[in-house]
Amino acid sequence: MLVQLLAADRGHRGPRVPCGQGHEAVFAGYRDKSFDTVLGLVTVARAWYHCAPCGHGLAPRDAELGVAGQSMSPGLAAMNDLAAAAGPFAGASRLLEELAGARLTVKRVERAAEASGADLAASGRERAALTAARKLVPLPPSPLPDKLYAAIDGTGVPVTSRETAGRQGKGEDGRARTREVKLAVFFTQDKVDDDGYPVRDRASASVIATFEPAATFGNLVKAEAIRRGADHVRQLTVLGDGAPWIWNIATAKFPEATQIVDLYHAREHLHSLTRSLEFMLLDRRDEWLAARLADLDYGDIDGIETAVRQYPLEGVKKDEAEKELGYFLNNAPRMRYHWFRSRGLFVGSGVVEASCKTLIGQRLKQSGMHWTVNGADAIIALRCREADSQWKAICNTPDTQTRTA
Repeated sequence: MLVQLLAADRGHRGPRVPCGQGHEAVFAGYRDKSFDTVLGLVTVARAWYHCAPCGHGLAPRDAELGVAGQSMSPGLAAMNDLAAAAGPFAGASRLLEELAGARLTVKRVERAAEASGADLAASGRERAALTAARKLVPLPPSPLPDKLYAAIDGTGVPVTSRETAGRQGKGEDGRARTREVKLAVFFTQDKVDDDGYPVRDRASASVIATFEPAATFGNLVKAEAIRRGADHVRQLTVLGDGAPWIWNIATAKFPEATQIVDLYHAREHLHSLTRSLEFMLLDRRDEWLAARLADLDYGDIDGIETAVRQYPLEGVKKDEAEKELGYFLNNAPRMRYHWFRSRGLFVGSGVVEASCKTLIGQRLKQSGMHWTVNGADAIIALRCREADSQWKAICNTPDTQTRTA
């Protein structure tokens, strides 16, 4: 039935059609094309045109069906993308056969998914460049949220040795075995709960991720913020773990935003600071730590510094303590947790930490996996699309953006 339906239009569009390069291609007869669909393999005869100046041919019907240069229908390709993004390619191949009766080799599943993901990533970056240049102007979300957050982090992905050649690593041999992918999760907030804690708006998250350097990533973050309405919301906040590259992006791209260090990471550093002093604190260690945690909750970084400086340290212990103390002194304006909470703001970046584990870790960090950067980037693009599909379905319809003149 599908073959008969497709055969009803054989794609003849007159004796000549534009070739796409400024010439005209001439009708040269009918040729068969076979491609896989959700219902199985189909073969259709469609009009073929040849362009003598270009030396190539084309079938207008292929583009209309979405199979130009493809061996899968758009429907099967979408199913393949979903399965390959969810788990290993071998499992995706088995899943497609068991649930849809589509028999695709593991290598074909991999190649199709990576090609689709690469196209998705490229189109996203092209759109981001247009948005950042104000050539593509998204309309503000409606209704407009009160607060918009950008939670930023990075995580390593295991890659092949060719991808890490010449790169320094943290291992004992000094060799790098991973490449960092940078993530930003955007979400909105309009209310707090009965206890005064902020509540993230349901289905409001969108995710961007890339292996590109921080400068390029910063442009992508800026474009996504514009798309999410950063120019119109009352409160824009950037959340991070304290890494300098995050705050460099925040300061350069969002000078008006509130910057907040994730409270969990700050507490971890406070525990590390306490370990550097515990040989002097002895049985007062727990009491001292509790007091410093209270200082941190109130954003009293001066109190933490004063408490540390009371102890004369030398050598390695002094270096350890100074390093940890520097983390607090450098981020003091981003640690005014009592004030942030009084304004109903989030003080944790758990949403992006979770994305590092679920979007990246669960798919790309399984035992024995070693990726090429391009392959990993493509699968990450597919997973990000799935992660923020709910928000896009609501807010990213074609009539929510306009092009400038």
